[in-house]
Amino acid sequence: MTLLTQSSTWQALSAHSKNVPHMRELFATDAARFNKMSLSACGLLLDYSKNRATAETLDLLFALASNSQLEAKIKAMFAGEIINTTEKRAVLHTALRSTAEQSIIAEGQDIVPEVQQTLDKMQGFVSSVTSGQWKGYTGKAITDIVSIGIGGSFLGPKIVSQALRPYWNPELNCHFVANVDGTSISEKLKLLDPETTLFIMSSKSFGTQETLTNTLTARDWFLAKGGLQSDVAKHFVAVTSNVAKATDFGIDANNIFPMWDWVGGRYSLWSAIGLPIALLIGMDNFRALLTGAHQMDEHFATAPLTENMPVIMGLLSLWYGNFFNAQSHVVLTYDHYLRGLPAYFQQLDMESNGKSVTLNGTDVDYSTGPVIWGGEGTNGQHAYHQLLHQGTALIPADFIMPLQSHNPIGEHHDQLASNCFGQTQALMQGRTFDEALAELANSALSATEKQLIAQHKVMPGNKPSNTLLMDKLTPSTLGALIALYEHRTFVQGAIWDINSFDQWGVELGKNLGNDVLARIGAEQDSDALDASSNALINLYRQGKI
Repeated sequence: MTLLTQSSTWQALSAHSKNVPHMRELFATDAARFNKMSLSACGLLLDYSKNRATAETLDLLFALASNSQLEAKIKAMFAGEIINTTEKRAVLHTALRSTAEQSIIAEGQDIVPEVQQTLDKMQGFVSSVTSGQWKGYTGKAITDIVSIGIGGSFLGPKIVSQALRPYWNPELNCHFVANVDGTSISEKLKLLDPETTLFIMSSKSFGTQETLTNTLTARDWFLAKGGLQSDVAKHFVAVTSNVAKATDFGIDANNIFPMWDWVGGRYSLWSAIGLPIALLIGMDNFRALLTGAHQMDEHFATAPLTENMPVIMGLLSLWYGNFFNAQSHVVLTYDHYLRGLPAYFQQLDMESNGKSVTLNGTDVDYSTGPVIWGGEGTNGQHAYHQLLHQGTALIPADFIMPLQSHNPIGEHHDQLASNCFGQTQALMQGRTFDEALAELANSALSATEKQLIAQHKVMPGNKPSNTLLMDKLTPSTLGALIALYEHRTFVQGAIWDINSFDQWGVELGKNLGNDVLARIGAEQDSDALDASSNALINLYRQGKI
């Protein structure tokens, strides 16, 4: 057993988990439960009253956090200590949304001035494009942005841009490319005019296979459509650490934006990786996004554990994963603009906490990162919500909704809200056999049929959920929301004593993929791998089954 599972607090939580009353009872015996178990911070309200938790539960979870030195670990991250131990790096995405007055030291240097300089450079670039000052090679203004990246360099900008669609510059459109499948970029290029298109290539090394391949294809398309190599600088910019490769490609050194080792890809949207966001919504709104995230950073760094929104959410998720065998966690967004958020949180959490050894290399004997999944609003109610209500798996849920819509039409938002709140109530209280039978009392069914149908309509309830509300979806509230989930992820990793900031599982697949690519191209022996891989490579070479 690990030290974590041997601890008295862990053992107490394990025993306590078997004695928590049904939530129906918890609400029936405490009319003030919502007031006691809700919290507001940074423009967000968290209702966590619909959880299988009592005051004793929370006390034990907070004790587990304290015993795991969570507060010290939070301070270490904000102080720029080397908490990504396997890669010997600080973890300072929070510095990207710091204020100019702050001083944050990494590797002996204050990094805030460089962050602010990059924001200023972004401001100038965004202004030149949106004002029409930046011209393409034929003298026309830019109308379309193509953001080429993968992982966090793709997903963060795409999801945030999608979420903030009401704030877009009406003169610009943006297209996101990540998949190396040629169909992805081909379909995008069909929509574009090379004279008015600007490509943003995001790759720290300027050599990420998928990103480089898509960027080379974009350049080939641009040249085939009439552009010259000397015109590339007017239509391609880069976010990279490899200035030499970018300039060799044809990008002007003045149009290369920096990336830093102390920012992981899934935490990078706050940096120049967010350039597509800034172009679409303007720098004032981009800075508001950073401000919202910074406010959540301040809350996370200073609020007591018992009043700390990321801490509470992280502990409750750990509670179900480690003591109720919950293998997944669903995120349900009741706002069309937030429909991509579950996929973003999926990468954030699963790439961070999908680990099986502690910081010192000991195999864990407890569940770490759950499967994060989800979808949009009422759509899921006619699909997978069936599993949430009556399936045998325990699946904690987060419901996210703004109180005000950007598109207030008739009763649409009232119906949306009623669905959101109704689902959390149904998950909590369920339906007993007697209640189901009573509903069928006036039906034409026989007594036997009523008994049978009632059995099928029983729902156990006691299914946990959090509800997150905001007044309105704005750049600031979105920034706070994303930072909340970043820190929630950190809380769990800190207690599990794992490194939430490396991703060796991702690296292995990349390396083996490059090896297979060489064998497909006949540069290496195609029969030197396992029997399955050899057969698949040979079938691919033949081009038919």
